[in-house]
Amino acid sequence: MEKISRPMNGYLALLLSILLLAVSIYCFSLVEHHIEMLWVAIPGILITIFLWKGLMIVQPNHARVLNFFGKYVSSIKENGLFFVNPLYATFKLSLRAQNLATPTLKVNDKMGNPIEIAAVIVWQIKDTYKSVYEVADYLTYVRTQSEAAVRNLATSFAYDNIEDESATITLRDGGQRVNELLEKELTERLGTAGISIMEARISHLAYAPEIAGAMLQRQQATAIVAARYKIVEGAVGMVEMALAELSKKNIVELDEEKKATMVSNLMVVLCGEKAAQPVLNTGSLYQ
Repeated sequence: MEKISRPMNGYLALLLSILLLAVSIYCFSLVEHHIEMLWVAIPGILITIFLWKGLMIVQPNHARVLNFFGKYVSSIKENGLFFVNPLYATFKLSLRAQNLATPTLKVNDKMGNPIEIAAVIVWQIKDTYKSVYEVADYLTYVRTQSEAAVRNLATSFAYDNIEDESATITLRDGGQRVNELLEKELTERLGTAGISIMEARISHLAYAPEIAGAMLQRQQATAIVAARYKIVEGAVGMVEMALAELSKKNIVELDEEKKATMVSNLMVVLCGEKAAQPVLNTGSLYQ
């Protein structure tokens, strides 16, 4: 369990060590005439070194973890100059937010299609005790678990709705929801190391090169079919409206054959990819 402490102010210890060093140097200068001064000078130098070893500078957004012969003592998160037991072993940690860009991973999505995926993760140390003592190397742990979380996310959902039309969430269209799921899983995985996830975002998502061309053609075909459906739906409505208006206003009387011809011509004009080329009839309507 993390314990936060505030050690003794280091400026007092620094001042005391400087005074003690000055006294020791002065005593050394008197050794030639007073040999007994060695009993003051040598201990003074040793105590000065001992005091200096206990001085510690903690930079802003950094922390020190104190250990006394294998036993966790406390963590220092306040910045400044402090004095601690010189026999303490210390571990320096950065509490600043850090970015991790996972490598582009090649995995299979839920439907078995090979895809490429990568993420950018913003993380920060919150529990210094867990970061130092719960895992062997917290930096390696963060990298490994982040890649595992991204892989698990990719295999849990389909790339898009083409393969799984019933899917409510896909990697391509999931957007914020997919990022939230990734952030939640990372929080669970990295909590063991005392790591807090500030943000997690998918930074790269694409089909693997070997199927990218085929999938692009499939997406284009699907888009074309959907567009054609809308065009035909609109054209049918316009033809129905045209026939209804002609009949309502008695502009021209059309038998079934002429209605069929008119419908055919209108559908060609409205649904054709290119502008229709009219053929002018200079005779009567039946010639």
